[in-house]
Amino acid sequence: MRLIKFLSCLCLLLYSCGKNNEPPIETESISNGALVLCEGLFQQNNAQLSFVSFNNNQIENNVFLNRNGRQLGDTGNDIKKYGNKIYIVVNVSSTIEVLDANTLSSIKQISMMNGNTAKQPRAIVFHGGLAFVSCFDGYVDVIDTTSLSINSRIQVGSNPDGLAIANNKLYVGNSGGLNSPLMDSTVSVIDLNTLQEIKKITVGMNPGTIQADPFGDIYVVTRGNYTSIPSRMKRLNSVSDSLEQTFDLDISGISSFNNDFLVTYYDFTSSQNNVGLFNTYTEELELDSFMPLEEVETLYGLHYNPSNNKIYISDAMNYTNTGYLREYDAEGSYLQSFHVGLNPSKVLFYE
Repeated sequence: MRLIKFLSCLCLLLYSCGKNNEPPIETESISNGALVLCEGLFQQNNAQLSFVSFNNNQIENNVFLNRNGRQLGDTGNDIKKYGNKIYIVVNVSSTIEVLDANTLSSIKQISMMNGNTAKQPRAIVFHGGLAFVSCFDGYVDVIDTTSLSINSRIQVGSNPDGLAIANNKLYVGNSGGLNSPLMDSTVSVIDLNTLQEIKKITVGMNPGTIQADPFGDIYVVTRGNYTSIPSRMKRLNSVSDSLEQTFDLDISGISSFNNDFLVTYYDFTSSQNNVGLFNTYTEELELDSFMPLEEVETLYGLHYNPSNNKIYISDAMNYTNTGYLREYDAEGSYLQSFHVGLNPSKVLFYE
């Protein structure tokens, strides 16, 4: 959805001519690597998966197409593994693609349509055998992960986006992103026993990313209006379900890093994006510049792999050419890059 303004037919042609055509990696070697969800371009039906093998640094692009003989869809938005299945949220196509985690072959494509209206799914989390999917039509869909059918819909706020679970509750960021300038400013709290919304917490304009820390607190990024109202990170108490703290930094993203967070934010002094280290125990920004970003053109995602103790940055480059997965050690030193698909965003690690 962030890519609408970058569309052009010329860029699409350039991308099409520059596709990587690596042969498929053997099925048995789908381990010890990273499965990268690449968004593609809005309304171009060119979302894709790339697989990076950490065994030999081999890269396979167009993984979904290679194994399933069709395109993944339009605008891949989220990817997670639960049990022996992988779930891919495809926003504009309004589908959830369910894959076998071992073969990457499609098990089922779940339609996310409400009659003739697209639900526009955004994010997915799991709890107790159920998948919870935020949908831009104002609901969270509940999917049974055994039958792969939609059991129910929970009405929340406007254009729900980010999801996180703590204290047996689901927290949903109601962005209202399609209603600018009258965006939403609430987080819905859903009781996971009753599957009912029990409260809305006012947090600030346009909440997006939500992340739980190891101590049960919920952190949410309120993105503001991208002009006069800046982005901020807020801390919620998951016992009282109340807003407890606002951090005076223009934080745009949160990623788990052992027991702490790596946060991305814009430094107005240097006019550059930065990655900081946030201590979740002291609730303070411990390092305002944790790692150099000289190799990164467009920071589009930040991911930590505890299995190999390395950090990965999704680099979208100029949004219209294929991107890179940049690898760093746990101290933030650059190691190497992997050339992947168009607009890489989310990463699923294989041990």
